[in-house]
Amino acid sequence: MSAGVSAGLIATVYLSLVFPVSAFAQATLTAPAQKGAPMTAHAKGTFEVKATPQTPDGKFEDATMGRMTIDKQFHGDLEATSKGQMLSAMTEVKGSAGYVAMERVTGTLQGRNGSFVLQHSGTMNRGVPQLSVTVVPDSGMGQLVGLTGKMDIIITAGKHSYDFEYTLPAAP
Repeated sequence: MSAGVSAGLIATVYLSLVFPVSAFAQATLTAPAQKGAPMTAHAKGTFEVKATPQTPDGKFEDATMGRMTIDKQFHGDLEATSKGQMLSAMTEVKGSAGYVAMERVTGTLQGRNGSFVLQHSGTMNRGVPQLSVTVVPDSGMGQLVGLTGKMDIIITAGKHSYDFEYTLPAAP
């Protein structure tokens, strides 16, 4: 069972315990559709990234641990720059490692100006990658207030691209 399905199941069970089942079902089934409700959209494009190693006093304390600053330039449906921090850990097993990162993205997302924060969590388990890049809740600013979503990063032949599935409230 995926994390999203199990989280949804847990939420449904919790809500059915907190509210009488009939009231919960009635509210869910009879809730009117909101006018101008947010819609899910996709943004696609390419980006360049520059990662700069950061070391305390100019040398690494532990060769298996790393810290970097990241600077990105996004092109396509998201025209933006970002600045962030990344922490990584390598293991003695070839192809196993992990990283976390936070980056503030500032620019234009399909015509709407503002900024938001992306949170990365990635692991490599003996060569098998798993990556989650999500918008930090309530981090949207400017015309991107209310932004939620997740970003897939694609690397093909050394070139970086993104597929950003997001939701934004209707424009005022």
